[in-house]
Amino acid sequence: MSSAAIEPFRDALRNTKRIAEEAENGRPVVGYFCNYTPVPLIHACGFFPLRLSGGPGPLDKAYDLLPDFVCPFLKRVSERALKGELSFISGIVQGYTCDAACGVVNVLQSNIKGSIFEVIPFPYNDSVDSRDFFRNTLTTVKDKLVSLGGSYSLQSLDASIDLYSKIRRIIDSLYESRYSGRLPITAEELWFIVRAGEATCPEEYLDMLESFMETVSNVSAETDERIPVLVSGSLIEDSEILNIIERCGGRIVADDLCTGLRRISAVPDEGTDPLGRLIDMHFSRVPCPSRARAEDRLVEIQNIIDRSGAIGVLFLHQKFCSPHLSDFPYLSSQLKKNNIKSIQIEMDETWKASGQLKTRLEGFFEMLAGR
Repeated sequence: MSSAAIEPFRDALRNTKRIAEEAENGRPVVGYFCNYTPVPLIHACGFFPLRLSGGPGPLDKAYDLLPDFVCPFLKRVSERALKGELSFISGIVQGYTCDAACGVVNVLQSNIKGSIFEVIPFPYNDSVDSRDFFRNTLTTVKDKLVSLGGSYSLQSLDASIDLYSKIRRIIDSLYESRYSGRLPITAEELWFIVRAGEATCPEEYLDMLESFMETVSNVSAETDERIPVLVSGSLIEDSEILNIIERCGGRIVADDLCTGLRRISAVPDEGTDPLGRLIDMHFSRVPCPSRARAEDRLVEIQNIIDRSGAIGVLFLHQKFCSPHLSDFPYLSSQLKKNNIKSIQIEMDETWKASGQLKTRLEGFFEMLAGR
């Protein structure tokens, strides 16, 4: 498939200047770290929700304020913020997922300019009381955004949820095509498509997706004899690791990533009112290790394996990412009982793949080929 079709998505991720201009033109930018953040609510209040990205690179200022055991993603975001590279954001609204993310919000609140630094507590269990608590929490967040100059109505929230639902349905259809082997793009190209939605206003992003779907509908996927695998983990901050996996003999047919399936998977939004729809979306998410038990995650991963035909799993983890690292022993042992072999790869803030890693990957794919 022509790389020109992917270029708008690549450009969206590269073009931080355009995001800054959004803020200058009167649409304040609110940053967030995690998929669990209620992005439609931020958008409905008239703000531009931007998932903050650190990208690969060195660390300097972040080491002065953060302990070593914070994950590379949060260190790199902090580094960029402390160097002034995120000076255009009005603040951060982040769901209480992992402890490190919440701690970083507090650190940045004390060290960078901003009007809002909000950590949203999430209920774990779905019950009447939990939903009432979450409704009150979301109302508090809405009120704070409005106090900063935002404008909110039930109609604007309904419209925002509808907009993001349209986006999710399109990307979900790309994943369905991927499972059946009909998606004529690489894992890296799909990564660009999905991640562009984190750095583009949703109205523009929907137009980009619709244009891309017109292009991809006329292209057929080529036969691929490489080993079909699933990649599971948190955020991938450098797409080159996906290319390395595929050059070493794997074919990524599915993922369980914060920057992939867990960001866009279609979920019900059946509440009787806009806030009810948002709450329903929260409780219907594909589970993340920071919010769900490993036993529940196993069911989801096995379902993806069954749908995609993957015969192996690559657990691609960031160093010090405790929720993912804690799940790995259980998940790998249970998958092995189902004749699904796995390998664990840990990446630091440079996202550089050593020759030793490439040798491990080649060996893993040779083992799967001969199973």
